[in-house]
Amino acid sequence: MPGVVRVAAAQIEAGQDIAANLAACLRVIDAAAEQKAQLVVLPEFANHLSWYASRAQAHELATRPGDAFLTAVADRARRHGIWIKINVTHGYADGRTGGTNLLFDPSGEVVGSCDKQTLMGAENDFLEPAPTAGPVLDTPLGRLGMYACMEGVINEVARGLALRGAQVLLNSLNSFALDEADLHIPVRAAENKVWVVAANKVGPLLPRDQLPAIAERLGVPPEWLHGAGESQIVAPDGTVVAKAPRTGEAVVVADIDVSLADDKRRPDGTDILDTRRPALYAPIAAEPVGRQRPPGAPTLDVAVVRSPDLVATVAESARLLVLPEAAGSAEEIAAALAGTGAHAVTSDDTGGLLIDESGIVARQPRLHGPGATGKEIVPVDLEWGRLAIVAGDDALYPETFRLAALVDADVVAVPYRAQEPWELSLGLPERAAENRLNLVVATPLDQPAAIFAMTPDFTLWTRWEGPFTGRISTPIRTDIAAGDPAGTGTVNPAQAANRQVSRNTDLVDGRPWRLVGALL
Repeated sequence: MPGVVRVAAAQIEAGQDIAANLAACLRVIDAAAEQKAQLVVLPEFANHLSWYASRAQAHELATRPGDAFLTAVADRARRHGIWIKINVTHGYADGRTGGTNLLFDPSGEVVGSCDKQTLMGAENDFLEPAPTAGPVLDTPLGRLGMYACMEGVINEVARGLALRGAQVLLNSLNSFALDEADLHIPVRAAENKVWVVAANKVGPLLPRDQLPAIAERLGVPPEWLHGAGESQIVAPDGTVVAKAPRTGEAVVVADIDVSLADDKRRPDGTDILDTRRPALYAPIAAEPVGRQRPPGAPTLDVAVVRSPDLVATVAESARLLVLPEAAGSAEEIAAALAGTGAHAVTSDDTGGLLIDESGIVARQPRLHGPGATGKEIVPVDLEWGRLAIVAGDDALYPETFRLAALVDADVVAVPYRAQEPWELSLGLPERAAENRLNLVVATPLDQPAAIFAMTPDFTLWTRWEGPFTGRISTPIRTDIAAGDPAGTGTVNPAQAANRQVSRNTDLVDGRPWRLVGALL
């Protein structure tokens, strides 16, 4: 096993001048080597701006084995004795063009490669998605897995690499989204208890001469269409140990103890991978059929209520109340709902409970943990849309919320007690973001709770109505502080029907369903 390894994340600007892009790559490789890094990760599409006139042009300008671009990168790996992970558009002899991750070893040999599995927007016009899942590479630095950008906006690719033993995930990005740095990148480390080294672009991500017109069409200030930088190195608990600035070419370095990624336990001893129930996850590997239900209501008033004593008062204004786990008897809660028309959610030892004034009207058996008997998500159709309940430790697993999205849930009630900070700061916001699910998370009084609502502005390449903040999929968050007995908010059930993050890219149906065998 390796001891402490020094890793680097490098960010560059890459335009349509391939020679200039190569020079930038070599500069940051040199800078990483000067800082004694043993491994450096470079951004996605480092060879050419991700913008082409046609599929044929993308193939023509793509790298080839042994060409000048890749030969120069190999020479730098050999000169410095450094491992280099880079992502390029790569041309194959059969005519395909991939968004390809390459890992060079210190002798300059390519020892691993894989193509991007989930393509983003216009990438579908000139690239082909990966035909196979990427490898886990056993190296002197540890077991490494590679992915790129959009693959990290959903959970399946990183999850599959972790399940196959990866200790360090190498993510190359080409993104102007600020929520990459503060949500999508670090959550992949925390939810799998692995290291993540992520390198993003800076500078314009579209041709400079076309940028103003494109920005006008989208209703987005031109400066928001620049790479968002903030390349970073993230520990297995979700802590960002090194981060580059938002702008400018930069290299950040950190010393990491790779062996920390071998401990998958939470404080209670739960192993977050061993306690999964793969037999339940078969729908994730099924061919997508699209959402089958119409959108729910535009808005829904909801509440987190920490005590049954407050149910009657809060139910005068909120139509869905979520209480913590085991928060009083169903009879007590039902009596408090009398005459309100509201529903409440809590849980008991068997799983989630949906209660109205008549008593328990639906149950969601637990899917994970000792004594779990559940076999599937059991959604409930209410007048405002479809509700799913994810109670207790079921909320720890990304797979659970994916299953809820696949049965077209609009809102998910989550009675939950967190054990680690990342579960509330990263995990549950990401479950909302990557599935387009509204979440109402009720925790005990000594923990913060939150309501996560889906945003009406979401799909890229269509005009945004509100001010563009640089965050694409981060939900609207209403926090309920620890110690507050109750809190209210509004969610947007109808927005759960819009899963198109960009043209031809659906957050749910765009999962790499053919390649998720490791999850099963």
